[in-house]
Amino acid sequence: MTAWLVRRVAAAIAIVWAVVTVTFVLLHLAPGTPFLPAAETPVDPAVLQRLRSQFGLDRPLPEQYARYLREIARGNLGESFALHRPVADALAEALPNTLTLAGAALCIEFVLGLALGVYQAARARRLGDLALGNATLFLYSVPTFWMGLLLLLVFGQWLRWFPVGGVVDVVTHESLPWAGRVADRLWHLALPAGTLGLVGAAGTARFERAAMLEVLGQDYIRTARAKGLPERRVVLGHALRNALLPFVTLFGLAFPFLLTGAVLVETVFAWPGMGRLAAEAIFRRDYPVVTAAAMLAGGMVVLGSLLADLLYAAADPRIRTGDG
Repeated sequence: MTAWLVRRVAAAIAIVWAVVTVTFVLLHLAPGTPFLPAAETPVDPAVLQRLRSQFGLDRPLPEQYARYLREIARGNLGESFALHRPVADALAEALPNTLTLAGAALCIEFVLGLALGVYQAARARRLGDLALGNATLFLYSVPTFWMGLLLLLVFGQWLRWFPVGGVVDVVTHESLPWAGRVADRLWHLALPAGTLGLVGAAGTARFERAAMLEVLGQDYIRTARAKGLPERRVVLGHALRNALLPFVTLFGLAFPFLLTGAVLVETVFAWPGMGRLAAEAIFRRDYPVVTAAAMLAGGMVVLGSLLADLLYAAADPRIRTGDG
């Protein structure tokens, strides 16, 4: 078990390093330069050269890369070109909002997806299964960006059931009691989390339906039915328990989806999270913010995958012993 875990951790470190390296190189080789996108008037070449020298951008690329790695090793992520503040502070401010959004979306995805998948498998090839199958296929095929715009248009603009953006109501939030502030946050969270959660739940439902159908075809399920057990007990008490093992692997797959989708969703709903911060930094050529955000996102993806591996290995000892 120890050797297996060491291999997984070493691979995780190598992946994060690769993400940082590729992001760093691509940003510096891409056309354009920092400081100019945010400027409303032409910048004096002397001022531009001074800024480049101040941030070390006039040095050769290998030297910049080596210096950046040294600073990361010391825990220093640098200073934002555009925000004029430490990158670590900007990420620390945005990350809780992204984790809140991802956590809520994850709950919607797995609770709704699991329920739909079990329902479809229990009624396989019937009208309900066919209708939900087409619905989940449609939802899974719709780009996250378009799903967000659709929900925003219908429930935010036309029906006005939910706010169209932001984390809280900036006018009334502070004057609300504690319960009211929580409700205000949940109200603002509903559309962005629903966007990510619905698209993810569609894929989860299709995955769980296939896993349940495979289990329902096993001999012990036929034996349970032959004994006269109620169908609800057969499905929920026997089949579901054994169909949940492959479900664990979805945790590792859900993290990349959520983090990638969060960039678009946070932009659509003006959600001040890490994805929106990174998207704005890309347009501003804010190298330190983009590289640090990519490193953090890569670390979170690897951590999610490692957690899924650990859960799967705990459930199936053959994984960690190398027998399966």
